[in-house]
Amino acid sequence: MSFTFLKQLPSPGAIKEQFPLSAKAVETKKERDKMIRDIITGDSDKFLVIIGPCSADNEDAVCDYINRLSRVQEKVADRLVIVPRIYTNKPRTTGEGYKGIAHQPDPEKKPDMVGGLIAMRKMHIRALEESGLSSADEMLYPENFSYMEDLLSYVAIGARSVEDQHHRLTVSGFDVPAGMKNPTSGDFSVMLNSVYAAQHPHHFVYRGYEVRTSGNPLTHVVLRGSVNKRGVSLPNYHYEDLECLIRMYDKMDLVHPAAIIDSNHANSNKQYEQQIRIVKEVMHNRQIAPDIKKMVKGVMIESYIEPGSQKVGDHIYGKSITDPCLGWKESEELIYHIAETA
Repeated sequence: MSFTFLKQLPSPGAIKEQFPLSAKAVETKKERDKMIRDIITGDSDKFLVIIGPCSADNEDAVCDYINRLSRVQEKVADRLVIVPRIYTNKPRTTGEGYKGIAHQPDPEKKPDMVGGLIAMRKMHIRALEESGLSSADEMLYPENFSYMEDLLSYVAIGARSVEDQHHRLTVSGFDVPAGMKNPTSGDFSVMLNSVYAAQHPHHFVYRGYEVRTSGNPLTHVVLRGSVNKRGVSLPNYHYEDLECLIRMYDKMDLVHPAAIIDSNHANSNKQYEQQIRIVKEVMHNRQIAPDIKKMVKGVMIESYIEPGSQKVGDHIYGKSITDPCLGWKESEELIYHIAETA
């Protein structure tokens, strides 16, 4: 084997014991879990706004951003539930580049997986305890979920992970909503098959144990656009796409049909400013089509304090070092528009 085993990682239990949640934070997360679950199941007519940086690389800037979100949440609480994106793992198309704070607590230093596990847990805890907002993260590595399962109120499964058996089976053991993105090919059937798998019980190997899960009825889809064989981005948030999704959902044995629209990635061709137009179109379609309003439960937005992106090492506070994001001013205005039209 060409593996070099560097060090054994501490167990999830050991990390949780070292960095525990306060009793108040535990209760806050429980309340937030119910609010988000009720939106997915249709027991609440509030709308989800899953918003935040492409990748959470700096604890101070991320927590500053989320505290701003908390103040906005107070103003829109009658219509919206805001879920901060604290994405600590960054999928890379070619495997090159910054892979998130779980890999590199300091983007300018070498990978440190133990330090990364600690850094991502500390940031999620601080954000929750300061802002009162429990967060979303992307599950790039199924084995890492156990370090975070007491902190997350929403989990995203990325376009390159959605076909993976281990991801699907792991989601079947969650008790929080999980959004399955369509693959980069855009195939809705792949995404829906992933939802089907995760909503049902399974028996498999997880973290060295034989385990059994009961299925996760809160699993749903996320539309993020696709890329064709020529490398051209094709959006899938339009009225016709949503009507097609509804018809396909109706043909499958799935509970709690729900879709979240990712306004960036291939839907915007990574033109981050277009997220504003895309979200407004989604909200318009919900207003004119009752079946779309019933299906579309929220949006995902990539947003940070400063607009755009920067290179690692530029040290611009609150600016993305991965994909470009909306700035705070535009993001705040967009949240208020969503609240008015939800």
